[in-house]
Amino acid sequence: MEGDPAYAEIERPLADQPAICVPTITFDGADNGVKPAKPAQASAHRFSGSRVHRILAGAGHNLLRQMTHTLAQAVLELVRF
Repeated sequence: MEGDPAYAEIERPLADQPAICVPTITFDGADNGVKPAKPAQASAHRFSGSRVHRILAGAGHNLLRQMTHTLAQAVLELVRF
């Protein structure tokens, strides 16, 4: 899906960023009415290191507020990596 052309100049340098090479856990909220959850493959090209993608049931757009404990557990999981 193409973005808004008004933001193309801002988006260009962001798209040129190198892949993330550190261990990563990414999340999508299953009930996000703003940006629907996507499978891990949709953004896999942005990661070269190990990555786990989780879709959180019952979560919407504000994961930090809605799933604080889950996100904190993920940080601890990465620290132990």
